[in-house]
Amino acid sequence: MKLVADFLVGLIAVLHVWILVLEMFLWTKPFGLKTFGQSRETAEASKVLAANQGLYNGFLAAGLAWGLIGGDGAVKLFFVACVLVAGIYGGLTAKRSILYVQALPALLALIALLASR
Repeated sequence: MKLVADFLVGLIAVLHVWILVLEMFLWTKPFGLKTFGQSRETAEASKVLAANQGLYNGFLAAGLAWGLIGGDGAVKLFFVACVLVAGIYGGLTAKRSILYVQALPALLALIALLASR
């Protein structure tokens, strides 16, 4: 079960690096506009906020990687729980698909981490 848990934690870390790239570097580009379903005007007006959000996603990825590299279960649990809370909040307040893209993988990883203890 530890292998499954670590795989899921790694997958979530990669996902958050990708979210960082989307929000910090591709927000106003055609791919970013399509991904987030917004107009160029809206993206331009919100690009500083998006970059800040992307940076926070990068911190989540770094924490998850730290947990994996250090092998510390408590660190992995903490950062996976942070991702789960962020995913639930985002899914309820911003876009429903965040529940499936961010919260669901975090929930599965959290269950796997707890089962591997």
